[in-house]
Amino acid sequence: MADADEPGGYSGGDGRIRAPRQRLKAMSFRMNSIDRYMARLIAVPLISTLVISAMLLVLDRMLRLFDFVATEGGPVSVVWKMLANLLPEYLGLGIPIGLLLGVLLAFRRLSTTSELDVLRAVGMSYTRLLRVPYMYTIALALVNLAIVGYVQPYARYAYEGLRYELRTGALGASIKVGEFTNFPNGATVRIERSEDQGRKLSGIFVHKDTPNGGWLAVTAASGQFLGTDNPDEIIFRLTNGTLISIADASATPRTLTFSSHDLPIPLPKSENFRNRGERNLELTLPELARLGGSPDASMEQRDTSRAAFHFRIAEVATMFLLPMLALALGVPPKRSSSALGVFLSIIMIVTYHKVNEYAQAVGSLGKIDPFIALWVPFALFAALVIWMYHTIAYVPGGQPIGALERGFAKIGPSLARLVRRRHREKA
Repeated sequence: MADADEPGGYSGGDGRIRAPRQRLKAMSFRMNSIDRYMARLIAVPLISTLVISAMLLVLDRMLRLFDFVATEGGPVSVVWKMLANLLPEYLGLGIPIGLLLGVLLAFRRLSTTSELDVLRAVGMSYTRLLRVPYMYTIALALVNLAIVGYVQPYARYAYEGLRYELRTGALGASIKVGEFTNFPNGATVRIERSEDQGRKLSGIFVHKDTPNGGWLAVTAASGQFLGTDNPDEIIFRLTNGTLISIADASATPRTLTFSSHDLPIPLPKSENFRNRGERNLELTLPELARLGGSPDASMEQRDTSRAAFHFRIAEVATMFLLPMLALALGVPPKRSSSALGVFLSIIMIVTYHKVNEYAQAVGSLGKIDPFIALWVPFALFAALVIWMYHTIAYVPGGQPIGALERGFAKIGPSLARLVRRRHREKA
């Protein structure tokens, strides 16, 4: 008979030692707890990196958009619409960087707090520890594929449409207080003061040419713009003013004093924006694939479409290499707290992204087949990442950036002394 209360386990009739069922459940629980712990460690830096990178990119573009919208005379609200349409483009690069830094900082924390040594001592391999990072990778890769393949093309087209409407005045007229604003068909308006967000205007001057060669000039104490059913015209309702008009060059001026007068003001005629698809950035992945293999398309269209298609797929495929790269760079050598791996990881991913952009440009010119131009750099980058991961995971005492760490450790103090010396000399 087996003794179920034996602390070390119990022996069955075949002589084998079996662990109690409670112990197996406890081991399973501990493994799930480690996975949840890893998920929390990755989530915080990943989300923080996405938010910070998106904010930095948005703030940089926001200043230029405000200047562009103010120059074109459009409403301020359009800036937020344009930024929203640019956000998918920023996420296309922000998601891979966020994933890389999230996994890297998680393994760095495990290493610097010696928790990684404990996990390795109880038999957990690096491959097992990558289970949760690859769960994040699969989910984020699908999100990124949807963004760069479908969301980003439509968002880019909407952004270009807003730029077009600003340039043509289709978003409405904007009149700067204290300045002369010219409208189509020879209309000029100047307003001294604006209150209640443009609803109350005062100190108004209007000059407008008439079709038969004459003109009219109006001054009014106050006024208000009113919309009409005609999208190419608005009504300027003036109160308490004087109107001077001349029918033609030889006519005698007529003067009219009024308490209320409606003056039609022509707006820039609205025109339809071009169809989506004139640029590869506005084409989805299936559309790029069809155009790249279409016999009716020109050679230039096929090359540019194939280059754009392979660029997007290669960028998404690269995400599956990032957990291994993050592990290799996130675990510093023993008795080292250097952050060289964090710095090097950003340099590597940004450099590889720029190489892909250059390869896409070369492939678009037809000098190199787009497949070769994009996937050869991917193969080289993948070989480097796999070698780094193999070194740290399977080579005893292996450290893929050990030489760089030692060099950085020697150069770091020298640079610090140089900076302190310079500071003392200036003081």
